[in-house]
Amino acid sequence: MEVSLSAHSSVFRFSILMADLLHIRSATLEDAPVLATLSDVLGYPVAVPVFKERLRRLLASPSDAVVVAEHPQEHIVGWIHGSAQELLESGQRCEILGLVVATTARNRGVGRRLVAAIEAWAQSRGLIQIAVRSDVVRVESHPFYKRLGYGRVKTQHVYRKELG
Repeated sequence: MEVSLSAHSSVFRFSILMADLLHIRSATLEDAPVLATLSDVLGYPVAVPVFKERLRRLLASPSDAVVVAEHPQEHIVGWIHGSAQELLESGQRCEILGLVVATTARNRGVGRRLVAAIEAWAQSRGLIQIAVRSDVVRVESHPFYKRLGYGRVKTQHVYRKELG
């Protein structure tokens, strides 16, 4: 059977190549400036020294994992933060607390590889469930998580109060 390829086939081939060339690894403190810049892309601007201190604490925490996707030519193109949690009402689970991929690297398998890395980390800790919250305005992320097998279980409001 012969299959004809459309003009999009080169994009598909490039996506596979991008995912194949990625190096997925634990973040280090030296990554802080790039990760802070990517945090701004996510909508959370933060000064590098503040971000570095947060990263330092998370890297020291046995309940947290911060993983980066590094491409040979593009350097770090994404990061993910997962946390093992114990909830009184529902038990243990992992929650993806942050995921960002550089705009130049989206739709090329980076997010999928980062999520897979956190899922593997969670499974290695004996966790059998993983959760992620996605703001309703991040409409591009909803089908992404569905494609990875995540199902929407509720819609909620988030309330916040500054202390001091």
